[in-house]
Amino acid sequence: MNEAEGKRRVARPRDAASLVVLRATGGAAEVLMGMRAAGHRFMPNRLALPGGAVERGDYSAPAASVLSPATQVMLNKGARPGLAHALAIAAARELAEETGLSLGQPPALAELCYLCRAITPPSLPIRFHARFLVISAEQLEGRLAGSGELEGLGFYALDDPALDALPWITAQVLAELAAWLRLPPPSRAGVRRTAVYRDRVRREE
Repeated sequence: MNEAEGKRRVARPRDAASLVVLRATGGAAEVLMGMRAAGHRFMPNRLALPGGAVERGDYSAPAASVLSPATQVMLNKGARPGLAHALAIAAARELAEETGLSLGQPPALAELCYLCRAITPPSLPIRFHARFLVISAEQLEGRLAGSGELEGLGFYALDDPALDALPWITAQVLAELAAWLRLPPPSRAGVRRTAVYRDRVRREE
């Protein structure tokens, strides 16, 4: 075997989006999560946020309202033209498929807030360039019901012991969420320096 044959091919990250569905109960923040089914190739049997990869149809799918200017700017970071809309549609589509909850048909995108993004390390065989968006549960319609992709769906408080065994990147995303929640609500849309996780290192952009 020559050197070229011995080198492992590095997988290209797929563009993806996840939704942090936020609910306030008695003043405490809770997020919607479910257990990824055992058959998943990526992080099976782990608690996860609803989300998934962008599909071709997401670029041209209609929306009931457009992204806010602040979220549009953030989603454009590290992205090619047109991807911001596709990411938001993908997040809404995956939410509906995995949880039964919906931003409407077609989805309303105006209340989506940008949180951070992360790129799966090159050492892994399946990679994603994932953007994480926040939406209030009050903005959603439908009834919570899993499709088999996420099991045991429910809302978890950020200090729930069940979250102690989260995958590393999911734990970082929830830490970013906790910091975001500490900001006064009027200030959240004005955040211009956000986190990007690459090779398990946090940077700001």
